[in-house]
Amino acid sequence: MVGKKTGPKSGTPQAKRGGEAIRAKYGSAYYAEIGKKGGTAVSKTRGPEFYREIGKKGGTAAKETHGPEYYSEIGKKGGAATSERHEHDHYVRLGTKGGNARKHRAHDSPTTVSPAPPAGAS
Repeated sequence: MVGKKTGPKSGTPQAKRGGEAIRAKYGSAYYAEIGKKGGTAVSKTRGPEFYREIGKKGGTAAKETHGPEYYSEIGKKGGAATSERHEHDHYVRLGTKGGNARKHRAHDSPTTVSPAPPAGAS
């Protein structure tokens, strides 16, 4: 059995001072490092299905809270941010890549489907 937690109760001013003292001692990179270790441990024990499930729950909660317009809005913001980071050539490469994939799909799948032979025909 795990022993009782020692130290101040989470969310109290005393706990906040403790967190600030740790950050001052080890730096903010310390939190990134321990967070990564914790995420790796969860990933190993729970697997990818766990992340799919919590992602789906988060998406459902966001849709209920903000409505479907929210996704349109954040998509536009993300597109604008990407546009600011990348030049026109970036979009040209993406378009070419997408066009090539589409071209290959067209060659890989038949455009017409042969009708099934009549019943009883051999």
